[in-house]
Amino acid sequence: MTAIVDYGVGNLFSLSGGFHEIGVETEITNDPARIQAADRVVLPGVGAFGDAMEKLKATGLIEILRQEAEKKPFLGICLGMQLLFEKSYEYGEHKGLGFISGIVSGLREDLENKNLKVPHMGWNALKITRKDDLLKYIHDGEYVYYVHSFYAKDCKENTLAISEYGNIAVTGVVRKNFICGTQFHPEKSGDTGLNILRAFAEL
Repeated sequence: MTAIVDYGVGNLFSLSGGFHEIGVETEITNDPARIQAADRVVLPGVGAFGDAMEKLKATGLIEILRQEAEKKPFLGICLGMQLLFEKSYEYGEHKGLGFISGIVSGLREDLENKNLKVPHMGWNALKITRKDDLLKYIHDGEYVYYVHSFYAKDCKENTLAISEYGNIAVTGVVRKNFICGTQFHPEKSGDTGLNILRAFAEL
């Protein structure tokens, strides 16, 4: 069973539907015992970093998630991926989970071409920078769907794929040991996204 963490943030049911489409059983839960019993854990997220961290703290699940991420496949999606990093500069400075080295920075601040739209929204090609079992069913140049205004950086050693947006190499996929993350929404990224979820379910 794959536990999708419910902490009041994220497209829980569309994500659950994506896993269902590939035949993977999920449970949307904030019960520590169910998360511990799961074969793998998914941390979704939509919205602002600071608010999401406060809601996650309020669940009392952070230490459980830290323990589980050390021993079973763990996937952060969109804001859920950003929370995996050390800190974010979204509307101030906020401490993240610190599972992966790196920071979260604003696209608007880092774009050289200020005419490019923020949020970065829509389909963009993935450039695979490192081979990994998480990407075993997809090929370089396949398109995925993004909706975000902030992105992870200073995390090259754990980056598996990027997407280019102006001068920025947007960190698209990361992995460190059991801990994985996608900035884009795999459940909204057609067959490519479903193939990433399928590979995650096989880790």
